[in-house]
Amino acid sequence: MTTTEEPTLTIDELAARAGVTVRTVRFYSTKGLLPPPVLGPRRVGHYGPGHLARLALIEELQRQGMTLAAIERYLRQLPADLSARDLALHRAVVASWAPDTVESVSREELERRAGRALGDEDLRRLTAMDVVVPDGDAFRVDAGLLRLGVGLLDVPLSQETVLAARTVLIEHSRAAARELSGLLRAAVADRGPQDVKSLSAHMHPLVVQALLTTFQRSLKDELREWLDSADE
Repeated sequence: MTTTEEPTLTIDELAARAGVTVRTVRFYSTKGLLPPPVLGPRRVGHYGPGHLARLALIEELQRQGMTLAAIERYLRQLPADLSARDLALHRAVVASWAPDTVESVSREELERRAGRALGDEDLRRLTAMDVVVPDGDAFRVDAGLLRLGVGLLDVPLSQETVLAARTVLIEHSRAAARELSGLLRAAVADRGPQDVKSLSAHMHPLVVQALLTTFQRSLKDELREWLDSADE
């Protein structure tokens, strides 16, 4: 687990930020789901953004109905040096397995879920990204997209660039989903409805994980080629 920020949260602060109990944090730690804290003066443990992001991922996996054993297997497959931002991306992918979970919340509740204060400009950018939709005095928000959208607020790119990138991702992900869906439909054409439903439920998270891993590798290769050409 890597992060550019120093671990500064106590276990009580970490639990409060994550919306869980201190007992839950300790339970996950004993199970090896959370890395140990950094020990400060008087051996007081301090936690950082990586711990918070991993807690959010664990909670999301539980909301999707995964057992503790399944969560342990899932986390073991992830690289050990994932940053808080990478973990947030995994959580966004996990949240996409479930049906849309759009809720109407107050601005205070929206900021609580975002884990930070949101200024008017932040809300305008989140609205432009379709992460939140103003609804009178409240906001309609998809919980699965909120953390990803809030993370993008800190990316040093113009809103136009972020929106253009969003369009590219949507177009290509839909094309990939269409082709993969066609392959799966052809593969199960001669099976009964129950078998098709069971296979679909089993394959969905595996396909999403494969797409995420493949995209990460492709993006890394593209960035490496770009930087190499710039050096030349």
